[in-house]
Amino acid sequence: MKDKLLNWLNMVLVADVFLVLFGFVWLAIAAIGDAVGVNLGLDLWHKLWQPVFNPAIGILMGGAILSGIISWVSRRFLSSQ
Repeated sequence: MKDKLLNWLNMVLVADVFLVLFGFVWLAIAAIGDAVGVNLGLDLWHKLWQPVFNPAIGILMGGAILSGIISWVSRRFLSSQ
């Protein structure tokens, strides 16, 4: 059960990392485009910040902490048996 949970959690975290990286690359390109006067979707990125990218970063951080805690508890208490 623990292994299945960790595999599922890791799969979700990998997908979330790619979403966060995509958002960062989009922000960087759109900010550069805005600086030179080309519309590359900075306004759309700002609209998606609250409902998409902000929760994705929170899920990534929370999932990483949860994965670390599960791994620590598993090593600390279950490996001695």
